[in-house]
Amino acid sequence: MPEAPARGTVLGFDFGLARIGVAVGEFETRRASALTTLAVEANTERFAAIARLIDEWRPVQLVVGLPLSVEGNPQEHTPRCRRFGNQLHGRFGLPVAMVDERFSSAEAERQLADAGHHRWTDRKPVLDAVAAQIILQHYLDSSAHAPTA
Repeated sequence: MPEAPARGTVLGFDFGLARIGVAVGEFETRRASALTTLAVEANTERFAAIARLIDEWRPVQLVVGLPLSVEGNPQEHTPRCRRFGNQLHGRFGLPVAMVDERFSSAEAERQLADAGHHRWTDRKPVLDAVAAQIILQHYLDSSAHAPTA
């Protein structure tokens, strides 16, 4: 994991082939919030939407969820997520951290159900953004980024 800046905004991504969940957080507050879900599949439009978010939020770091099996092994989509992270770094010149995303979608489903979103049609539009929030929050909470006494 690259050395994280001490201050600034961070964007987190839950990469998917059909949708990408996006969250925003701050190193100072150590809090992540769901931001949006990008429902564009073509790379040109996808990266144009991400460029707009980067222009708006001016992050100092990007975080991408890395899908792993329960045992911690790569899954079918793991190489695609790594490639997405490499593309983000190459296009925007920002450091990119790859973060274990195990159970983030299940946790997002639980949080949304607990918040009263019981129907799938209510959860689907925000599920990926909430999963990105969980991924980013785990990153901000990690011991490498926790405040020191």
